[in-house]
Amino acid sequence: MAEINTTTFIIAPVLLALVSVTGLMASDYHDILPGRFVCKPLASLAFIWLALLLGAMDSSYGQLLLVGLLLAAAGDIFLMFESNAAFMSGLVAFLCGHVLYALAFLQLPQHASALAISLVPALTLLIGTHFWLRKHLLGPMRFAVPAYIFVIGTMLVLAGGSWGQPGTWLIITGAWGFAISDLFVARRQFVSTDPWNKLLGTPLYFGSQMLLAASVAFYAA
Repeated sequence: MAEINTTTFIIAPVLLALVSVTGLMASDYHDILPGRFVCKPLASLAFIWLALLLGAMDSSYGQLLLVGLLLAAAGDIFLMFESNAAFMSGLVAFLCGHVLYALAFLQLPQHASALAISLVPALTLLIGTHFWLRKHLLGPMRFAVPAYIFVIGTMLVLAGGSWGQPGTWLIITGAWGFAISDLFVARRQFVSTDPWNKLLGTPLYFGSQMLLAASVAFYAA
C-alpha cells in the first residue's frame, strides 16, 4: 500500500512538469510573456518537488543535489528576463548549480576507469564548445563562459565516474542532458535567436533535471 501511495504522489510532480513545460514552450513560441512567467517557475518547482518526495533530505548526495536543483531554479527565474544582467545572474546561478551537482556526484564511489572513459567525451564537448563560441564572446563573457564550460566538463566527468552505482543511468543521462541544453541557451544568447533553441532546449533541460531529481531515490534512507 505504501508503494502505491508513493507512486501516486510521484505522478503529481511529473504531471506538473509535463503541463508546465508544454505551456512554457507554447508561451515562448508565441511570445506570451505572462505564460512564461507562470509556467517556467512551475516547471522548476516540479523537479524540486520530485526530489523532496523521493527523499532528497535523507542522504548527503540528495541534499547537495537538492541545493543544485534550487540554484538551477534560481537560474530559470533570472533567464525569464531579457537583459544582459539577468543572463549573467542566471549564468552564475547555473554555474553554482553545476558545482553542487559535481559535489553530489563526489559523494558516490568514483571508479578510475569510468572517470578516464568519461573524460574523452567531456573534453570533446569542452573543446568543441569553446572553439564554436569564442568568436561570439565579448567583454566579461570571454572569461565567464570558458569558466562555465570547465565546470560543466568537471561535472560530466564526475557523473561518468559514478558508473556502476545505483541510478547511474539517471545521473549520467541527466548530467549530459543538462549540459547539452546549455548549448541551446548559449546559441540563443551569442549566435542565433531562432525558435529552435527553446523548442529543443527547454524540454531537454527540464527532462534532465527531472532525471537528476529522481536519482536521489536510490540513496534515500
